[in-house]
Amino acid sequence: MNLKTTLGQLRLLAIIEGVSYLMLFGITMPLKYIVGIGGPNKFVGMAHGVLFIMYCLWVVFYANKKNWSIMKILLALGASLLPFATFVVDRKYLKED
Repeated sequence: MNLKTTLGQLRLLAIIEGVSYLMLFGITMPLKYIVGIGGPNKFVGMAHGVLFIMYCLWVVFYANKKNWSIMKILLALGASLLPFATFVVDRKYLKED
């Protein structure tokens, strides 16, 4: 993965955004709502929000650059809403580009 290219940056963002999503729902939200420890949720939630926005912007930028179809763009953007889906997008769509 070459981080000097837009594709490399998008792939890295897809992976990091997916990991932050899993950390948010799998670790910090249970800590907040079951154990009552809300601090980690605040920081991971903020990081995830920033990564989510960056991922969406990079998808639109890269898709415009590569003339992706509307369906492919919507699938890549929709992946940011589902756990594990950004990993699938990385493997299925971004790796082949």
